[in-house]
Amino acid sequence: MGQKYQKIIGLDPGLRCTGWGIIETDGFHLRHIANGFVKTKSDYALSDRLLQLFEGLQEAYFLHKPDEAAVEETFVNMNPQSTLKLGLARGAVVLSAAKYGMSVAEYKPNKVKKAVTGVGHAQKEQVQMMLKVLLPQAKVTNPDAADALAVAICHSRYRETIMMRAET
Repeated sequence: MGQKYQKIIGLDPGLRCTGWGIIETDGFHLRHIANGFVKTKSDYALSDRLLQLFEGLQEAYFLHKPDEAAVEETFVNMNPQSTLKLGLARGAVVLSAAKYGMSVAEYKPNKVKKAVTGVGHAQKEQVQMMLKVLLPQAKVTNPDAADALAVAICHSRYRETIMMRAET
């Protein structure tokens, strides 16, 4: 008897634009469901931008009903102010998934790249090329949505290990 299909939403947090991508998997087969992004208005107050992210993702959840969420971990850059704002955006993204009732897995960027391309230091172009191979029916809306689909694929590859650890 086959394993139940799960809908996984991958999330690529950003304050300007947060990408999301939903796949369905039974552990082996992948099927593209949807992808998109939530863009915030740069002239809004930070709190309003975080609310835009939260509400935009809630809309995607209610429309597509994912079972699990996976988020890319924050990349720390040279500008501490930018890193802090990215961390706040990431917090809003994680909270939105938790509020919807999903478990949230987190993955480092190199792990995401390795899960999709087989190489942890792959270039964005390599990841996008492999997305076309793994999800040929997907029409990707923007680079952030592509990254989010890669996070969802990564989670589909590692979720069994995570579930086994949770049971022990």
